[in-house]
Amino acid sequence: MNTADTVTSSLKIKTLLSFVELIAIIVLFLFVPAGSFNFWEAWVYSIIYVVSSATITFDLWKTNPELLARRVNAGPGAEKEKTQKITHFFVILLFIAFLVISALDHRFGWSHVPFYIVVLGDVLVVSGYYLLFLVFRENAFASSIVEVTANQKVITTGPYSIVRHPLYVSGLIIMLGTPLALGSWWSLLTFIPLTLVILWRLLDEEKFLSKNLQGYTEYCQKVRYRLIPFLW
Repeated sequence: MNTADTVTSSLKIKTLLSFVELIAIIVLFLFVPAGSFNFWEAWVYSIIYVVSSATITFDLWKTNPELLARRVNAGPGAEKEKTQKITHFFVILLFIAFLVISALDHRFGWSHVPFYIVVLGDVLVVSGYYLLFLVFRENAFASSIVEVTANQKVITTGPYSIVRHPLYVSGLIIMLGTPLALGSWWSLLTFIPLTLVILWRLLDEEKFLSKNLQGYTEYCQKVRYRLIPFLW
């Protein structure tokens, strides 16, 4: 087996393991705390989440395996900066909190979320994934960790011509839609600390990129808004 075949085989294994991990997280932190598989909101959400992730992964496999390799190299341990290790850990922890609180909410009947709100949540999750797809199509350097790779350049087109961090925008849209899609008002409260952690991570990332990525400071002067056009 040559080097290219070894790399491809390794990427296949890592990609498959990431999907196994995703499904395990859903079962362990959503259906187990719910105490039942009779949770239609969770089934719809899980299908949307897995299918959307699989679609993007398949597209990256065909069009940009290098980016896919950077995406599967995820987790706090993969981060190089201490602050990013901390924020990455809290993002994962808060995502799990979304699932567990929603599951417990369903189990004990704390919330009564109208059907159209649940559908709105699913639409937000799909919309967030669609924006994520556009980001990956535009930015071949959109790693899952904060880093600067060889030959990396500043991306100024597509979503990056509107806001500096469309990747975080997509994540926030998905996370905003998650508690609604799962029918939980209480889980929605978790969105507040998640947003604060994302802002912390984002500002630290901008400092890192301004220092280590040529042209990023000029890009920030050109594109003024970080997450929300005309606001911030």
